[in-house]
Amino acid sequence: MENLNTQTQGNGVPQIKSQPIEKVSIIISRGSLDGVYPGLIMANGARMEGIEVTVFFTFFGLEAVIDDKMDNLKVPTVGNPAMHIPTLLGSLPGMSAFATKKMKDEMEKLDIPPVREFVEMIHDTGAEMYACRATVDMFHLTKDDFCPQVDDVISVGKFYELSEGAQIIFT
Repeated sequence: MENLNTQTQGNGVPQIKSQPIEKVSIIISRGSLDGVYPGLIMANGARMEGIEVTVFFTFFGLEAVIDDKMDNLKVPTVGNPAMHIPTLLGSLPGMSAFATKKMKDEMEKLDIPPVREFVEMIHDTGAEMYACRATVDMFHLTKDDFCPQVDDVISVGKFYELSEGAQIIFT
């Protein structure tokens, strides 16, 4: 992957100069399947390209790494305009379960692993994974609540330190 920078030559014509991206930091803040997978897919893709990856889970994104919740993430059907169904229909019992099953079936066809397996796989490739200290405290959690792939619970300041020189991606 490359980072494109535009520079102007002496004649005023922009010249694109590319530099390889060496490091990304991905923030996952949403705890639904459609909120977690984009960040995991980006982290996996970056690692496959040899890019250093830090994943920071905050707010409801923590659901992706809380040991007893990560296997039960859902697709929200209420207030989700991308579902292309009326909110009233999305609120019917079973609609979220139906949408979740459909999404999981489609991901399985594409060989995209379930959240737990994906988190393990990405971590095993060398990605670092952290939980947000402020959110952990706010939700009254401890490090023991998380899957073993969470390297630590850190502050936002520490996340910024670890992200020095990285492209920061918020999903």
